[in-house]
Amino acid sequence: MKVDIFSDIACPWCYVGQVRFERALEEFPGRASVEVAYRPYQLNPALPYEPQPLLDYYLARGGADFRDEHARIAGVARLDGLDLRLEQALAVNTLPAHRLVWLAARDYDAGIQHAVKHALMRTYLTDGGNVADLDTLVTLAGSADMDTRRVRADLASGAGTAEVKAAMRNAREIGIQAVPTFVFNGRVAIRGAAETATFRRLLEELAAQDAAAAPDAGACGADTCSV
Repeated sequence: MKVDIFSDIACPWCYVGQVRFERALEEFPGRASVEVAYRPYQLNPALPYEPQPLLDYYLARGGADFRDEHARIAGVARLDGLDLRLEQALAVNTLPAHRLVWLAARDYDAGIQHAVKHALMRTYLTDGGNVADLDTLVTLAGSADMDTRRVRADLASGAGTAEVKAAMRNAREIGIQAVPTFVFNGRVAIRGAAETATFRRLLEELAAQDAAAAPDAGACGADTCSV
């Protein structure tokens, strides 16, 4: 089974949704057969590379109600074991962070990509770090056992920029309009931070469908996203 997770490092609901999905995956007996890939998406590609306080950014973007509504997610996240500290978070362009995730996928296995993605979201949403800063990204790469010298050289050279931008264009072309979006086997999508039980139920249903269709494997049509 293939699961593509479209999300932005800057998105608190993406962090909550990712944790809930991963908890469901841990509870799923067939988890060893599930391939997870993290796909880039930017809520605001025009966000500057100079950081600013996240709550100030929310205020300027949508007013006090918009800011306060987004800040309330910290209480929801706490129930899922996440300590979001949006009052110290920095709003900044996440393209460099997505490039690091891309480098992890290019050069390492899924476990390293997973570790990098979590480290980036924790840095942005809990630790108040600047995920557009080269030194910060290199440090996070090192914590995930990536080669820091290679990462620094690749990030400094612009490696992955074209590929990540192309992936984000593709996400919009296949209908991804909001994040998080979880696409299962290229045909079933869950939008938003669904409950763990919802993810687990879908994993079980799709596994049963795959098992029933096994004799006809290879007869499927094009790989499309039903979003």
